[in-house]
Parts: sequence; structure tokens; C-alpha cells
Amino acid sequence: MGWLTPEEWGAVRLSLEVALRSVAMGLPPAILAAWLLARARFPGRPLLDALVHLPLVMPPVVVGWLLLVTFGVRGPIGAVLNEWFGVRLVFTTEGASLATAVMAFPLIVRAVRLSLESVDTGLEAAARTLGAGPLDRFATITLPLMAPGILAGGITAFAAGLGEFGAVITFASNIPGETQTLPLAIYAATQTPGGEATAARLALVSFALAVGGLLLAEAVARRMWRLLGRAAPS
Repeated sequence: MGWLTPEEWGAVRLSLEVALRSVAMGLPPAILAAWLLARARFPGRPLLDALVHLPLVMPPVVVGWLLLVTFGVRGPIGAVLNEWFGVRLVFTTEGASLATAVMAFPLIVRAVRLSLESVDTGLEAAARTLGAGPLDRFATITLPLMAPGILAGGITAFAAGLGEFGAVITFASNIPGETQTLPLAIYAATQTPGGEATAARLALVSFALAVGGLLLAEAVARRMWRLLGRAAPS
């Protein structure tokens, strides 16, 4: 991308890094949450469902503020991390990844849950009668069958993470080279006199990455469904 300056390319590279980290952070708890919502029955299930999907309906700035209150150096969790382990999330790349992961979390849960709900429970029951334990059934039957949802959810969350703005700028600020992702770089360019050309170039890159990510998620999911010999859910 020779038509981008080193600073602009740095923002693109940082966006890819933050989005990738956010998926890695969010995928394991998202799989657990999806399994609980799809298979478990417990009194607090509606509340868990609401909490999981809360980032979809709350303003991203509010999510970022809640993260700041919780994980800031004076927050209940942030203070412990900072004083005991020397880990500071606020105004860091790791903090930007955390904010992005929280915002993308419901997307992964929804994709994994839909995939899990389409798994034939009769296969798991048959494995149980043959002596397979819960972990064996999950690892050999459930997990492979829900893999299309996991991959599609992860890629969709990655694409969405590339465009996250409100939560990141509130929790991690807009620090070039540290937390200035692609959307924040576009915002900074629009606030700079004569920055229209920079904003246009970065917006074009953002559009291409987002479309590419969504198309890849759809293609991967359908490919996995075909490999498993099942019809993709509409």
C-alpha cells in the first residue's frame, strides 16, 4: 500500500492487530456463553442472555465508560491488575483490544449459538450410550458440528472490530501508534485542516476490509456446512 503514508499504514496494521486480539480474547467465553444459552436451563438464563447482548443496544461510549470505571487504574479490577501484576489496560493497545472484544462479543455468541442449536442432540445421546463422557462428546461431536458458527462468528467479529470507534476512544483514547486504530485515524483526519484526502484513503481501506471480512465469513461458513453435509441455516 504505497499510497498510504507510514503513519496511515501504522493505523491499518494496529487495527488488524487489535481486531485479531479481540477475537482471541472473546472466542472462548463466547463459546461458553453460547453453550449455556442453548443447552443449559437455570434461573438466571434470561438475565445472562440480556447481559450478553447488552453491547448491541448500549451506546459504545457507555460501554467504554463502564470499562474505564471497571478497568481503570482506580477501578475495582484495574487497580488490582495494576498494583499486583503491573498490568495497565487503560490507554493501551491491550485496552483497545478489550473494548473491541466486548463490543464484538454478542456477534460471536449469536453465531455460535445458532450453529449449536442446529446440532442434532441425538448424536450426542448416541455417543453417551456408547460410554462417551461429557468432554468427549463435546470435543468429538458438538465442537466439530458447531465449527461453522465459530469460524463465521470469529471472522464477523474481526470485521466488526476493525470498525469499532466509540468504546475504543473512550477507554483507550486516540494515541498514534498505541491505540489509534483505523476509525480513530479517520476521525483525527476529519478534524485536521486539509485532512480530507487522508480520511478518504483510510475510509476506502476500511470499506474494503469490512466487505472482505463479511464475504469471507459467509464463504467459510457455507464451506464448512458443505463439508459437514448439512444445509447452511438461512
